[in-house]
Amino acid sequence: MPRTAPTPTATRTALRICPLCEATCGLTLTIEGTRVTGARGDREDVFSKGFICPKGASFGELDADPDRLRTPLVRENGELREATWDEAFDLVAARIRPLIEEHGPNAVGVILGNPNVHTMAGALYPPVLLTLLRTRNLFTASTLDQMPKHVSSGLLFGSAVAIPVPDLDCTDHLLLLGANPLDSNGSLCTAADFPGKLKALRRRGGTLTVVDPRRTRTAQLADRHVAIRPGTDALLLAAIANVLFEEKLTDLGALETHVEQVDEVGEAVRELTPEAVAAACDMDAEEIRTIARELAAAPTAAVYGRVGSSTVEYGTLTNWLVDVLNVITGNLDRPGGALFPLSATDRAPRPAAPGKGFALGRWASRVSGYPEAKGELPMAALAEEIDTPGDGRIRAVISIAANPVLSAPDGDRLDRALAGLDFMVSVDPYLNETSRHADVVLPPPPPSQSSHFDFAFNAFAVRNQARFTPAVVPLEEGRMDECEIQARLVLAVGGMHGAEPSAVDDMVIENTLTKAGAPKELAEQLTGRTGPERRLDMMLRLGPYDLSLDKLLENPHGVDLGPLQPRVPQILKTRSGRIELLPAPIAADLPRLRRALEERTTSLVLVGRRHLRSNNSWMHNVATLNGGSNRCTLQIHPDDAARLGLEDGVPVRITSDGGQVEAPVEITDAVRTGVVSLPHGWGHDRPGTRMSVAAARPGVNVNQLLDGSRLDPLSGTAVLNGFPVDLSPVR
Repeated sequence: MPRTAPTPTATRTALRICPLCEATCGLTLTIEGTRVTGARGDREDVFSKGFICPKGASFGELDADPDRLRTPLVRENGELREATWDEAFDLVAARIRPLIEEHGPNAVGVILGNPNVHTMAGALYPPVLLTLLRTRNLFTASTLDQMPKHVSSGLLFGSAVAIPVPDLDCTDHLLLLGANPLDSNGSLCTAADFPGKLKALRRRGGTLTVVDPRRTRTAQLADRHVAIRPGTDALLLAAIANVLFEEKLTDLGALETHVEQVDEVGEAVRELTPEAVAAACDMDAEEIRTIARELAAAPTAAVYGRVGSSTVEYGTLTNWLVDVLNVITGNLDRPGGALFPLSATDRAPRPAAPGKGFALGRWASRVSGYPEAKGELPMAALAEEIDTPGDGRIRAVISIAANPVLSAPDGDRLDRALAGLDFMVSVDPYLNETSRHADVVLPPPPPSQSSHFDFAFNAFAVRNQARFTPAVVPLEEGRMDECEIQARLVLAVGGMHGAEPSAVDDMVIENTLTKAGAPKELAEQLTGRTGPERRLDMMLRLGPYDLSLDKLLENPHGVDLGPLQPRVPQILKTRSGRIELLPAPIAADLPRLRRALEERTTSLVLVGRRHLRSNNSWMHNVATLNGGSNRCTLQIHPDDAARLGLEDGVPVRITSDGGQVEAPVEITDAVRTGVVSLPHGWGHDRPGTRMSVAAARPGVNVNQLLDGSRLDPLSGTAVLNGFPVDLSPVR
C-alpha cells in the first residue's frame, strides 16, 4: 500500500526538500490541518544547514495557489472542460496510438521543461516514455540553457553527464563567468547557500573574479568584476589559455598521464593573444594577463561558467575552454579545484576502461537539418517541425512541465504551430501559455502532496549527500500522484492502456536488475511502498554507498556522504580512456571563433537577467514573489539612455530578428554601456490562460525578439544573450 502522510493535527511541522531551484535546501514546514502555513530553513539538514531563500519561504503560498488545476481537462468542441482521470487517459490512448501507427513514432514530439528535474516523476518516467515511443523528436529546456556544457563534457570525458563542479568549500580562487549565484542560487552546481560559500571564500583569503556585463549582486561581492562585452567569454578564456602556454604556466599535476592533445590546444590558441582579443572583449590586455597569472599562481583554483556563457554564439567553445583551463592548471579533479560528484543513485565505480565515446549529429531535424546533441533537437526548431508540411512533420506533442511559448525563441510562431496540432497532451499544474493548447491537461498535485528525492541535482552537488522526504500531507481527494500520472501516460502512449501503473515500475526494476547482473531476489527485498519508492530503493542499493530507502527514512535530515573526491580515470568514457583535450568537433569550430576578432557591432546588445524571487516562467503566479525588484524592465546605462533620449519608467520599443516588444526603461549603471538587459520568463498576456497573478503583471516575452536562427552550432542552443537590438522611444 502507498505510504500516506501523518494524520493531520491542528498544527505540526514536517520536513521537505525545496523543489523550487537547484539549491535543494531542506525546509521545515508548518502545517495546519492539510495546509502549509509557513516555511523556514531546516537547521539540521546535512546539506543546507538552515539556509533558505524567498522562493523556499513562499512554499506554502505556491502550494495552495488557487489557480492550480485540480482535475484533468479535455477538449470538447474546441473548449476545455473538466473530466475524470479515466476520461483523460482514454482520450490519450485513443488519439496518440493511431497517429503513431499511421505516421510513425516521429509524428510525436516530446517537450520536457525545466521543472521535470525538480520532481521524482520527472526523473523516473520520461526516459521510459521515450524508450517506448522511439521518437527522435525530443526537445528539452537544455537547448535553452545548459546543452553546451553537456556537449563539452561528452567530447572531453566521453560522458555528457560527467560535469565537474567547483569545490566551493576549499578553493582558493574562483573565476566565475556568466553566472549570478547570489540570485540564482547556483546552476549545474548544486550548493545550498551559494552566497555564504562565496563570502567564506573571501573570508579565508581567497579570490573571487566575476566576469559579467552587469554589476550583479555576485559581482558586487567580487575582488575583481570584469564588465566584458557579452558573447566574448570564449575569446577571453582562449587568451587566458594562450598566456598560460606562452609563459609556461601550465601544470597538469596528477592529470599528466590521463590527458592527451595538450600541445595541440596550445597551438590552437596561439593566435588568440590578450592583445588580439582585447578590443573584441572590451578589456585591457594586461588585465587578461593578470587574470591568467593569478589563476596559475593560486594554490587551488576553479573556473566556473553558467547560463550567460552557454546561451551565446560560442557556448560550447566557452564551456570547453572552462574545462581546458581547469585541466592545464592542474585543478581538474583535485580538492579545491573542480571535481566530479558521486551521487547516491549513481552506479558504483568500476575499473577504468575505454568507453564508447560521445557522438554528435547521429540524426538531424527534418526542416533545417540541425544535428542532434545528447539525443535532443534544438527547442528553437520545434515550431518549424510542426508547421512545415511534408512527411515526418510533428502531428502530436506530449509536453511535460514545459512552457516553450515563453521560453523558446519566437513564441508567436510556436503559439500558432501548437494550435494547429492534431493532438496535444500537457502534464502541468497550470493552464499557461503552452498548456492552453492541449487537448488533454493532466495536473499533478502540489509539492506538499508529493514525495521528493533529487536524482539530477545530487549529481552536481558540491558535497555528496542523500535526502528523501515523503509527502507531508495526504493526497487530496480527486487528485492523482504525479508518478501515477506519468506511469499511466507511459501505458497509454506505449500501447498498454488499462494496465496497472505499477507495471511500469516492475518492468524498469526487472530490466535494471538484469542489466546490472544483480540477483533477482533483490526485487523482493525492495522496501518502498510505491513503485517509485521501490525504484529509488533499488538505485540506492545498486549505488556506490551502503544506502537504502529505509536508511534515508531513518535519517530525515539526510545522510552526509562526505566531500567530493578525485574520480579520474574512473569517470572517463572516451574511446582512448583519456581526457581528449582537443576533440575534432571543437577543433573544427575554432576558426569561427577566430573570425570573431574581425567582427564588430555598433548596435546595443541584449542580455537576460535572473531574479532571486523567480525561476524562469513558473513562479510569476505567486503574489509574494511577483513584485519588488522582480520586474520586467529594460535596464540601460545612463550614457546610452541619454544618447537615445530615453527616460526612466517610460516605455521603449525593442526590436531584433524576430520582432519587437515594449518595456519600461530602468536607467542604472549596474549594466555597462552598449548593453541592455531584459529578464526572461515574462509575457503572461495571452488569452485562455488561468494564471491571475501573472496576468495582472504580464511583462513582455524577451524571446519574441528572436526568430530561432541564432544557434550555437555544436549544441543547438539558442543564442539568448549577446544579440543586437535597436531601441526607440514609444511616443
